[in-house]
Amino acid sequence: MPATPPTYRALVALAAGTGLRWGETAGLAWGAVDLDAGRLRVVQVVIESGGARSIKPYPKSRAGVRSIPLPAFLVTELQQLRAVLDAPPRPTALLFTSRSGQPLLRSTFRRQVWRPALVRAGLLGSVTEHQPGAWLAAWPDAAGVEHSKEFGAEREAVEHVTAHAAGGLHFHDLRHSYARWLVSDNVPVNIVRAVMGHENTSTTLNLYTHAPSEYHGHVTGVFYGSRRRVD
Repeated sequence: MPATPPTYRALVALAAGTGLRWGETAGLAWGAVDLDAGRLRVVQVVIESGGARSIKPYPKSRAGVRSIPLPAFLVTELQQLRAVLDAPPRPTALLFTSRSGQPLLRSTFRRQVWRPALVRAGLLGSVTEHQPGAWLAAWPDAAGVEHSKEFGAEREAVEHVTAHAAGGLHFHDLRHSYARWLVSDNVPVNIVRAVMGHENTSTTLNLYTHAPSEYHGHVTGVFYGSRRRVD
């Protein structure tokens, strides 16, 4: 979370603390968020086609229409987000938009925010100042071969690793981590299904109750580590 630009920290916290899909996150309006009750409602999504964005007035399926409780750290993040607005937001106003006021494009967010944040957090290649004014960028390619290059500015080094490094966590991993968190806390599977917006309980069971053992380390690193930092 600290590596994420302040403008987008609430967005990342939202996905980590509710398990929303990208379209549900991008389409969330203030009228669907009740910070006093600590809940939000999923009622619409943003869809993308050929770089164009539009709001679809219903989620992926009937099960996608749902109410999700907000953990305390997320309530705080959203309160801070609302506090910086010039005026109380209209109920139909989206929580997160581009500079032009349009819904966020997933590809733009990934390129300009998500992957650079992974680099700065040490989760995708690395950028280190190995001497004053000299930044060393290191990154793996798709074959696992490590590369490195020196830059005169940290921003340039981060941009290079962002563009050239293979792998890295995906935004959707936050959804999976949230679900694993619920399962590991022994939340009943029918409740996990409802909160995740799955049509069938079998989907929830197949995805989240028979994980490979190494996935537990992944969940701990991605979600619990972030939660400790934002508490």
